[in-house]
Amino acid sequence: MLVHSRKGKWAVWAVFFLLFLPLFALPLLVVLAASFATNWSSVLPSGFTTGHYAAATRGESLQALTTSLVTALTASVLALVVGTWAALAAHALRRRGGRVLDALFMLPVAVPSVVVGLAVLVAFSRPPVLLNGTRWIVVLAHAVLVTAFAHQSVSAAIVRLDPAYEQAAASLGARPSYVLWRVRLPLLLPSLTAAAGLCFALSMGELSATMMLYPPDWTPLPVQIYAATDRGALFTGSALAVVLMTATLLVLFAVSRIRTRATYR
Repeated sequence: MLVHSRKGKWAVWAVFFLLFLPLFALPLLVVLAASFATNWSSVLPSGFTTGHYAAATRGESLQALTTSLVTALTASVLALVVGTWAALAAHALRRRGGRVLDALFMLPVAVPSVVVGLAVLVAFSRPPVLLNGTRWIVVLAHAVLVTAFAHQSVSAAIVRLDPAYEQAAASLGARPSYVLWRVRLPLLLPSLTAAAGLCFALSMGELSATMMLYPPDWTPLPVQIYAATDRGALFTGSALAVVLMTATLLVLFAVSRIRTRATYR
């Protein structure tokens, strides 16, 4: 830590808890409490039941969770492939060309996600590429939204790479494709796994663009959470939100373990 005195460290921890608890931890704890509650007639929910989780882990809710997982995994893979390719291409281009490519891939982040959803809806509602009404338009919209984060993460990692490894491989007669697959990408693996985890988490929680695009047979869990709370089923919506958070954290934990092994291999 930058603070070396004991009083300074205690002050930093106090400020951290004063900011963290009311802004981040307390709302999540209230959602967790509401997922087990039977009524909410005072400041905090009261009563206890596990019935909300019985409804949140079967039937349409379980199908919605599966839909979110499949959508997030597919969109993350697409975003990682496209974002990594764009980062490598931008690094190989001249400075001006690289900046233009970076700006193009950051454009979806610069506008509201509902605008991205509308753009995808308009672009793919007519032949020759007709995706409207299919699950693929949801996956595509999620991939467009999260590719920028994969691109930025990999771009930052490429800048930090030591070129000596690639130069040594090239001096030994390795082809550029061999250098890419056996030298550069393995060195980027920790950053690739981190980018994949970030893309997955963002896709799991995406709602605005999804609301404009999802077909009836491909309803992600955030849409179901919104529908439950909109009709007044706050306790069921809270249980669904906890299920969504738990599934996301489990996948991120698995990605973190893979990243740790890749880093210390």
